[in-house]
Amino acid sequence: MGQIKVAKAPIEGLYVIEPIVHGDSRGYFMETYNQKDMHEAGLDMLFVQDNQSMSTKGVLRGLHFQKQYPQGKLVRVIRGAVFDVAVDLRSGSETYGHWYGVELTEENKKQFYIAEGFAHGFLVLSDAAEFCYKVTDFYHPGDEGGLAWNDPEIGIQWPQLVGEYKGTASADGYHLEDGTGLNLSDKDQKWLGLKDAFKF
Repeated sequence: MGQIKVAKAPIEGLYVIEPIVHGDSRGYFMETYNQKDMHEAGLDMLFVQDNQSMSTKGVLRGLHFQKQYPQGKLVRVIRGAVFDVAVDLRSGSETYGHWYGVELTEENKKQFYIAEGFAHGFLVLSDAAEFCYKVTDFYHPGDEGGLAWNDPEIGIQWPQLVGEYKGTASADGYHLEDGTGLNLSDKDQKWLGLKDAFKF
């Protein structure tokens, strides 16, 4: 294997990938994707689309998935820091309903691969974050699904987040430790919990 280190997460289908960074007084160079290295690591996904977003501190996007056209995602942060989370929604999986999270930052340059069959989301921990991801299927309008980011049955431990669950996915009453309010879209405040979630 050449320019990446691949570590399996505790949930099958999730991988943390660290590129080899070549740095000197001028800066650094790294390969952000190499199909041969991924193949040698046992990852044979085919990516069809690249996406990029920018979000400000306290923004939580998720937890999202596509129902009939599930996407595998290779995600990374090029500016700032986020806590990135995947929740297993695969029916029959030994880890159904379990979550795994990893902090992705411009400094650690880690990437997170999330296979099809997971809900995905992230919380922005820095003043702003630019988030890049490759996906294995195209975006299909009308195929969106979601899961409540704060469902106590799942129990995601979002870092720096303070607040008390009041029975819905509403952001009301939640904030980061520094007082920054939690910022969710209207849609993300209406998703239901695991017991009502779509299963793959």
